[in-house]
Amino acid sequence: MPYSSRKKTRWYSDSESHGPGSRNRASSGVPLIELRDVSLRFINYADKQYSFKRAVLDLVLRRESPVPVSEFWALRNINLRINHGERVGIVGGNGAGKSTLLRLLARIYPPSSGTVEVRGNVAPLIEMGAGFNAELSGFDNILYNGAMLGFTRPQMLSKVEGIHEFTGLREFADLPLKYYSSGMYMRLAFAIATEIDPEILIIDEALGVGDAAFQERAKDRIFKLLGRSHAVILVSHDMNSLRQLCTRGLWLRQGQLVADGPIETIIDQYLAWTHAAKAS
Repeated sequence: MPYSSRKKTRWYSDSESHGPGSRNRASSGVPLIELRDVSLRFINYADKQYSFKRAVLDLVLRRESPVPVSEFWALRNINLRINHGERVGIVGGNGAGKSTLLRLLARIYPPSSGTVEVRGNVAPLIEMGAGFNAELSGFDNILYNGAMLGFTRPQMLSKVEGIHEFTGLREFADLPLKYYSSGMYMRLAFAIATEIDPEILIIDEALGVGDAAFQERAKDRIFKLLGRSHAVILVSHDMNSLRQLCTRGLWLRQGQLVADGPIETIIDQYLAWTHAAKAS
């Protein structure tokens, strides 16, 4: 079967990323992210209602389990290195594997084969409100999100003022999140992800949410992060934002990396291909 190499996933602890080792990696050219021959397979089962209870019964009664009727390779043979200070934009059509790649880098999906090495702490801004508790207040969710990312309560309390200043949501701090608008959700999620000073910031279409003023503040905040030698990986269908924010581009098509280069070149190649595909 293709893509059957042994799977290896290596994650480095958050504590490593903030110590001297982080500075040494930046100066020695050690990449923050390295993928070698990485593939990710999803399996579609015939029985959509197959439950844990039925699986146990099948095991006890020695009945045959449902077999997969199809498999789908979301990513295939990805080789990639991302270094300190890089701003990487990912382009591709729907179903190309862009968001899947971000979820793999964020440790949500393990690879089916290949080697993944991520050095440093990762702040994923992938799904709006992911990790939030709608019943808790905005203030409590700041502390809750920080705890999920490995920060202590005192550490997060020291960041609350900066988060409120960026979001402009101080007056809503005691309001449960279930009463927040989608724009307020995104502002809070983005502020938390960027206030914790991550080495690797992963963004999936987040800049498309919110008003124009928020989008400009978000872009400015990303530039400030990059001034501290952090890497940003951004998926967006907004080519103007990618041109403004990114220096390097990746083009994914059908789960494969078909081009890697300067962002202007990659966007021009991608747009030319999409226009040609529509014309044919």
